[in-house]
Amino acid sequence: MAANKSALLVTIYNLWVKAVSCLQSPLLLVMRLYWGGEFFQTGKGKLMNLDKTAGFFQSLNIPHPHLNAVMAGSTECFGGLCLLLGLGSRVLTVPLIFTMIIAYVTAESDALHAIFSNPDKFVTATPFEFMLTAIIVLVFGPGKFSLDSLIARLWFHKKATT
Repeated sequence: MAANKSALLVTIYNLWVKAVSCLQSPLLLVMRLYWGGEFFQTGKGKLMNLDKTAGFFQSLNIPHPHLNAVMAGSTECFGGLCLLLGLGSRVLTVPLIFTMIIAYVTAESDALHAIFSNPDKFVTATPFEFMLTAIIVLVFGPGKFSLDSLIARLWFHKKATT
């Protein structure tokens, strides 16, 4: 009798895990669409206001402020667009993460130094959600609803039929 109950619990648990796992790709899609769009808009803003961005970078004592403004803006704009589409996701999230680390080091250094003493300050800083999304997509991939997934399906289908 106890064995039957255990087997039933295991079956119910496995069904629950399978059902919840179906939410992985939709969640990744929503995260990519929202934060990819935010990266794109932020990067586009930097590129369209390059002198203002370079001036801000100069005020933070970032070397070569104009060059770094172009690099940060381009990374966020084009990396964000690719993140939004789910294209090259596991490669392009690396420069996005690096850009957010630099944002922490330069523009949000107080929040970075408070990572252990005041974690709320760290997680409410502007770069946090951008970086968290990029890390999640790097680790879990873009999900089934992405160009990466479509390309993989077409590539492997084509290889399987040849």
